[in-house]
Amino acid sequence: MAESARTASGGDQTGVVATEVVVLGGGLAGLTMAAALATAGVPVACIDQDSPDRKAGDAFDIRTTAIAYASMKVLEGSGVWRHMEPQAGPMLDIRIADQFSPLFVHYDHTELAIDGEHRPFGWIVDNKDMRRALFARAAELPNLVHLAPARAVAVERDRTGARVTLEDGRVVTARLVVGADGRRSMARDGAGIRVRRWAYDQSAIICTIGHSEPHNGVAVEHFLPNGPFAVLPMTGNRCSIVWSEKSSLVDMYLKMPEEQFIEELQRRSGGYLGEIELLTRREAWPLSVLLAERFIAERLALVGEAAHAIHPIAGQGLNLGLRDVAALAEVIVDAHRLGLDVGSPAVLERFQRWRRFDTVLLAAVCDGLVHLFSNNIGPVKLARDVGMAVVNRLPPVKRFFMRHAMGIVGELPRMIRGLPL
Repeated sequence: MAESARTASGGDQTGVVATEVVVLGGGLAGLTMAAALATAGVPVACIDQDSPDRKAGDAFDIRTTAIAYASMKVLEGSGVWRHMEPQAGPMLDIRIADQFSPLFVHYDHTELAIDGEHRPFGWIVDNKDMRRALFARAAELPNLVHLAPARAVAVERDRTGARVTLEDGRVVTARLVVGADGRRSMARDGAGIRVRRWAYDQSAIICTIGHSEPHNGVAVEHFLPNGPFAVLPMTGNRCSIVWSEKSSLVDMYLKMPEEQFIEELQRRSGGYLGEIELLTRREAWPLSVLLAERFIAERLALVGEAAHAIHPIAGQGLNLGLRDVAALAEVIVDAHRLGLDVGSPAVLERFQRWRRFDTVLLAAVCDGLVHLFSNNIGPVKLARDVGMAVVNRLPPVKRFFMRHAMGIVGELPRMIRGLPL
């Protein structure tokens, strides 16, 4: 069992780990949640099904994640960012075009100052590098018990507290359970929280490419009839491809000879990167939406994909989850410092009021964008092209959308404002 020294000693002789908060799920959102709380001095345990060695392996996950500026501040406040910054490729400019139309939107990071500085809109990071950074930070935190590999088989909650039983017989007791266990959340389903789901007739084809010409930190998104095609800058001469395609065609592209697949990438990207080579295998992920009807229940709060999952058209999936983390960490830390019950209804209601509107709004906006741009209807195409051109020529409107892309609009938690918890 590949557990840290802290994990191995986390518990008494009866196999009970007593803590303040237990995070169910050790993915990107879950372990960030645990790190944020532990950094602020809140005792926390994180139950992680996979061992750190497997999760951090090069072959475990070829996906990349777009980290918006606001999310970087959350990771920075959790002590994680310094472990991952060297592997993070900055997005300095964003160029959005409709099917290679001459009309486009161009966001330039030098057109917007944050605290007197021009900052990247975000960064593109390999998931495996983000996991390594999270594991490194977890090992530094004495208040964090990282149980990995470990699997929860039962969650009991009542007005006095929560009790999570693990497959190996150990028990974790806490005042609050944070469900960060993904789309098939046991925590959510066990609490009887219903979800709304709908699927798109699209899958995301992903891979990482190397190229002969520099990308100069420019992220490009082309809206094509079958879905958006994004080229996202990574460190070095590498880019992440996120290609949304009609589901019936995905298998053909995955089985296509590599040389022919590269030709297709060249055609869709416009050839500005020079010669292209595949650096990873190709994978496809079906695209759908999930939205929990509630984000809380008795002694339970949901974050990340346990609460919501959206289309990647705006690159906001994990960023939405990290905003959950920042808000929930703030209400928990405030209660903990006052000696209050961190799992009380008042604390959880504050979190839900804070996060639900933003989540529902963004899910609706992304769904609308998918339907607006994933078609080739002449009048609709003309209207959206003109709309992008108008936005491009109105600096105040453009700056608002730039701030939105960075995740710095609305009521911001302390971590996103760069303040300590």
